[in-house]
Amino acid sequence: MRFLITNDDGYLAPGLTALARAASALGEVQVVAPDREQSATSHSLTMHHPLRVRQVRPGMVTLDGTPTDCVALALGALMPEPPDLVLSGVNHGANLGDDVLYSGTVAAAMEAVILGIPAIAVSHVGREPEGIEAWTPLLTRLLDQILGHNGLPRPTLLNVNLPAGGPDVVQGIRVTTLGRRTYEGSVTRDTDPNGREYYWIGGGESRWWGSDDSDFRAIHSDYISVTPLRLDLTDYELLKEIERWQLQA
Repeated sequence: MRFLITNDDGYLAPGLTALARAASALGEVQVVAPDREQSATSHSLTMHHPLRVRQVRPGMVTLDGTPTDCVALALGALMPEPPDLVLSGVNHGANLGDDVLYSGTVAAAMEAVILGIPAIAVSHVGREPEGIEAWTPLLTRLLDQILGHNGLPRPTLLNVNLPAGGPDVVQGIRVTTLGRRTYEGSVTRDTDPNGREYYWIGGGESRWWGSDDSDFRAIHSDYISVTPLRLDLTDYELLKEIERWQLQA
């Protein structure tokens, strides 16, 4: 079993180390990760300047690009053979609900699926990255279970979230749907020491809603959330409605 490991927190992130160690118990690991923090980069590709690659040590390469760049270069140029599975994470923070549209962690997994390789994005809801290492044995067991079903079909894309705290709080695993979230007060307007106005996006209060099987409900009950995703964003119900409009040129 060959694994490609990446993330959006950078190659020095504790979550990346934990995920690589978890996978190394099951097979061969190649890490290709950004050389710096790339959170909330979503599915951006670097197209207007060259990318520089540096080998940190055997089995680990870093580059000055996005998580999506890492997967694209790994599969297109850096790995002599394609991996059997791409793992992205462990992200330092949750990727629940609408987060998947912003997340560099999830986008890296999506890029793998676009390129024909099944992928899993893993995130930890807690705010202490140093505690992620304790999840390594549980992650190995979880990966082993997922891989134990005669391999994964090519379109597989799983979004996994680990609850806050350590593995000892886990009540079990739930297969979930994406919840929804809105942010209030996430844009800050202020002036710098020179009196110039600036804006800062981030923070604020969030409000969640969703069905009983939503990912955020599982996490808040100390369950691991496993959400299967797909790349087809077509709204099929709305498609039928618009067809009845009989639009004409």
